[in-house]
Amino acid sequence: MNARIDESVLQTIFHECRQCGTCCRKYRKIPLYKDEVEFIKKMGGHVGVNISMGMIREKGLRLATVDAEAEGKIFMIHPDEKGCVFMQKRNNKYYCKIYHYRPRTCRGFRCNMADNSFLSLFADDATSLLGQDRFGLPLTKK
Repeated sequence: MNARIDESVLQTIFHECRQCGTCCRKYRKIPLYKDEVEFIKKMGGHVGVNISMGMIREKGLRLATVDAEAEGKIFMIHPDEKGCVFMQKRNNKYYCKIYHYRPRTCRGFRCNMADNSFLSLFADDATSLLGQDRFGLPLTKK
């Protein structure tokens, strides 16, 4: 079953950002649009693609990567528990170093709680909060 949570219901439980840094540490795979990739790389962000070992065996790493990029399976990756490389802490609050230029996925995120009670519903994948599938592509309405 692929049930989608009603967006109007979600808006009633979201709050303004508490600058707790939970989302920037918790979500390790942020979908990127093609026009955001070069900027993120240029600023020092980690960018990767979603490809399987089967695709690498079938097509080779280079072609599998090109195909994944063409399909929009491009992500900003947070490789460790420290979280996003653009997150910085000042006076016990967290800020985004590229706030005005952050990816659209980050712009669409709405904060809820500083603990894991809400985040645990969605695991480590922020795409479910944005009406996107696991590849960052829009979900179709049924």
